[in-house]
Formats: sequence, C-alpha cells, structure tokens
Amino acid sequence: MARLTLDFPEDQYYYATQLTVRVTDINGANHLGNDSMISMISEARARFLFDFGLEGTLDQDVGTIVTDLATTYRNEAHARDQLLFEVGVMDFNTYGGDITFRITRPRDQALVAMAKSGFVFFNYKTRKVVPMPDAFSGKFQRVNWVS
Repeated sequence: MARLTLDFPEDQYYYATQLTVRVTDINGANHLGNDSMISMISEARARFLFDFGLEGTLDQDVGTIVTDLATTYRNEAHARDQLLFEVGVMDFNTYGGDITFRITRPRDQALVAMAKSGFVFFNYKTRKVVPMPDAFSGKFQRVNWVS
C-alpha cells in the first residue's frame, strides 16, 4: 500500500501557535489520538484565520469550508506535551487552496505530524462555491497559484 508523503515549502509558514495535549486527548494506546489531533489541527486553523482577520465569514455570507484533510504521523505525543503548530498556505486556485501544518514538540524538537487541509470559499446564502476574495489572497503575497 502506498504511503502518503507531505512536504511543504518552508517560506509559506505564516503563523505559529502552541496547544497542550490534554489527558482527554489520549487514546487506548496511551498517546495522542487521531480524533484529538484533528481537533487540534482545527483549532490551529481557527486561530490562524482569526489572527489574519479571516475568522468565520469574510462578509455576511461568505466563509471557508474544509474540503479534505491529510495527516501523516511521525512521533507520538503524550498528555501535557506542548505542541507547536506552524501554519501555512499553498496551492491557491480560483476558489481556495491548502492550509498546511507542521506539528512539532519544542521540548525535544521532534516532528509529531504534518497535515494539509484543503479549503474553498463558500457562500452560505446561495449554497455555492465562490471565487477567493482579494481580501484573503492579498494577505499571502508569496503563495503559489495552480490552475
């Protein structure tokens, strides 16, 4: 079975935040569970969008929705570990792009996981995918565009 490989451009990380692994994030194997990692990625994404002034909807009707999520795990994390989530963007297109994540444990510099979350802009009133607003793309001058 083929394995997923995630490699992201170093110059596309725009944001970093730390999250603590809670006891309730631990699974039966005594490490951070997949479901909890997805929740932590979602929290890091929300913080990123908020700090860039893009939380929720950009206007009364348009916001972002997640289209896919890929995650690769490299090391275990345990209760009370502090994890650093570096967040970036890449592969913009007319309607969206990818938000990328590098998750490390600063205490020992261990790479815990890499993740990519695809997104599109969505008009919640018309229930349709819409073009990426300039207010969003303008914040990321170095990002690559794909057709």
